[in-house]
Parts: sequence; structure tokens; C-alpha cells
Amino acid sequence: MKNKFIVIYNDLVQAIRQGEFTAGDTLPSENELALRFSTSRETIRKALNLLSQNGYIQKVRGKGSVILDHSKFEFPVSGLTSFKELTNQLGQTVKTHVHELILETANNQLRSRLNCTSEKRIWKISRTREIDGERIILDKDYILEEIVPELTKSIAEHSIYDYIENTLELDISFAKKEIVVEGVTEEDEQHLDLEGHAQVVVIRSYVYLADATLFQFTESRHRPDKFQFVDFARRTK
Repeated sequence: MKNKFIVIYNDLVQAIRQGEFTAGDTLPSENELALRFSTSRETIRKALNLLSQNGYIQKVRGKGSVILDHSKFEFPVSGLTSFKELTNQLGQTVKTHVHELILETANNQLRSRLNCTSEKRIWKISRTREIDGERIILDKDYILEEIVPELTKSIAEHSIYDYIENTLELDISFAKKEIVVEGVTEEDEQHLDLEGHAQVVVIRSYVYLADATLFQFTESRHRPDKFQFVDFARRTK
């Protein structure tokens, strides 16, 4: 059986998602929760700490545990983080569905984006990201074969960046990104649970190795109601 605090954590998460507690509400006190779950305050504290770590609550002195808006996932704009790394922080049930994994000769558009010649071959990977049962991200990746000679469905389902860094021992360093809002495509309709949305948020990234080699172009298409794109900015003078 799971630890008691994990069972309580899961029960509280379900209550939050089902609307028993909404953003801005305060959870019952530790004593009230201890009575509700027939357990000790120490066990309740462990469950609350896990809720805090996963972004469900903020502990406010003199007020208690305040429910945070968890309807949108925070997506760092300036960082270069793999989906696998992000989902490790979310505390959600996630799946990656690989729709396409092929090698093809670069067309004119890809040659321009990846600054490569016509004889270069490129991995084309199409993946849907499912979070808590909803398909809300469509990732389309294009990677130079000369940098990544081999890819498998298993690698694509797990983490391509983990494979590049820890198996191929390459140093992924930085990316240039652009963010736009576009109308949905037939491909979006096929692979995403759009829930009536007519637009998606698209992040296009050009990703470089530490030696400044451009090796990847990515188009990541997000259902707009599920994400907030965040950055940290500091004023300089």
C-alpha cells in the first residue's frame, strides 16, 4: 500500500481538479484534515508539502494553504528544457504518442531552416503529448542525421534530448525561439483534443550544440487554454 500521505495527496488533488476547492480558496486546517483522513498532523504536513511542491497550493502565514490556479501548465519561454524534464516537475500523468519517425531528404523549407544542403537527410519526428488524458501538444521535430545517426520509437517516446546528451554525449547549448498564434490545421485536428479551439500557440525553436552547430528545428503546437508561457525578466540600467 502507498504511504498514507501520498493517498491523502492524491485525494486532495482530485478534489481540487473536480472543483471542490478552487483557485483562491483555503484548504481546511491541518487539524481538520487530520480528522477528515483519520491520521496525524505530521502525515497531513507531508501531503501538503507535496501539494506545494507540485504547484497546487501556496502556504501563506496567518492564512493557511491557498489553492493556486492549476488549470494551466507553466511553460518556460527562455529555458531549453525537454518535455520529459518538464513533466517530471508537473506531477501529472503524461504519455508521448509517436505518430511519425522517418528519414527524409531536406526540402527547400527545411534546408532554409536548418541551413543545410540538399543532400542532407533529416529525421522527421511527430509526437503528441498527452497530459491527464488530454492530447494538448503536437511536437514536430526535424533533426540532422549527421548529428544524430540513429533514432528509434523507444527513444522518441522517452526523451530524444536524454539520448543525445547521455548516449551520444553531445552538448545541447542554446536555442532561438519564436512564439506565434495560428489557426488550427488538419494535422492539429487529427492529433489534438482541441475542445472547440480554433487557434493554437506555436513555438518554433532553432536548437544549437555548444560548438554553435544548428542541428534541430522544432515546431511545438499547444492548445491555448492549457498553458501559460512564462519568463523571468530583470530591469537593467
